[in-house]
Amino acid sequence: MKQNESSLTSLVSAFGRAYHSKYDTPKIFDDFIIKDLITEEEFSAISNNMINGIQFFNKDIGQSFKNNPGEILKWITQVQLSPTPLARSAYCEKVLLNEVMLGVEQYVILGAGLDTFAFRHPELKNSLEIFEIDYPATQDFKKKRIDDAKFDLPNNLHFITMDFTTKFCHQDLLDEGFDNKKTFFSLLGVSYYLTAEENASLINDLFANVPSGSSIVFDYADEKLFEEIGFSNRVENMVKMASASGETMKSCFTYDEMENMLEKSGLLIYEHLSPTMINELFFRNRTDYLSAFETIHFIHAVKK
Repeated sequence: MKQNESSLTSLVSAFGRAYHSKYDTPKIFDDFIIKDLITEEEFSAISNNMINGIQFFNKDIGQSFKNNPGEILKWITQVQLSPTPLARSAYCEKVLLNEVMLGVEQYVILGAGLDTFAFRHPELKNSLEIFEIDYPATQDFKKKRIDDAKFDLPNNLHFITMDFTTKFCHQDLLDEGFDNKKTFFSLLGVSYYLTAEENASLINDLFANVPSGSSIVFDYADEKLFEEIGFSNRVENMVKMASASGETMKSCFTYDEMENMLEKSGLLIYEHLSPTMINELFFRNRTDYLSAFETIHFIHAVKK
């Protein structure tokens, strides 16, 4: 990821959410606004690129549905692209809304990309300050899309440009009105792209200046990330696709390693969801291709 380039993975993630909202049922996570932040041309271009790349994902599926591009797109999106972004967003926002009822007043979204939470929850405009942190180019891209869609910026939404993967700057948050109040952090689709040391440093920096009871939801890859093939090679494909897009995956953890890292920053694991649990919670009884990704776990950790 370069500072002068908007994130390709954030756009592909947005595509997956838009596709799910438009076509899939039942909904795991209904981002009904995201369609307004990506153009029809982008949606079509990503769709065509995926369809044309079916040989990379699964030659047999390509052959079986060679006359049905819509089914090929559905297969790629539901098997490869959407499961983790949909489930982690659904889980994160469920936890967040519960934390708001328990007194959280600030929400910090790290690697926000094209997140739409602030627009989907106008009822929180007077009770929750939202801070979106991302690269300058990604935020410029998002602001332009917000303008193009003629959305009004909520007063409780704050944009902070930062490369938090190299150094987290607490002062930048303070400059935007961040305070020493109970805070919720989300770190979705980020931990894989940082080394173990960078993850530990970031968590430590995040919780150094927030009160007890503040918490974080994030996803991480377990120790099988670089050896697991996954259903229809999707785990292996995920690693290859990330590398090809210039955002190489760097880290994976055992549960004990993750627990020890969090403990050193004064955090306790409140809830841990394994791939099996994620599948049971979000994908049970589906009749389409959607299922939880192997090797991906979710954690809700709370500062002691």
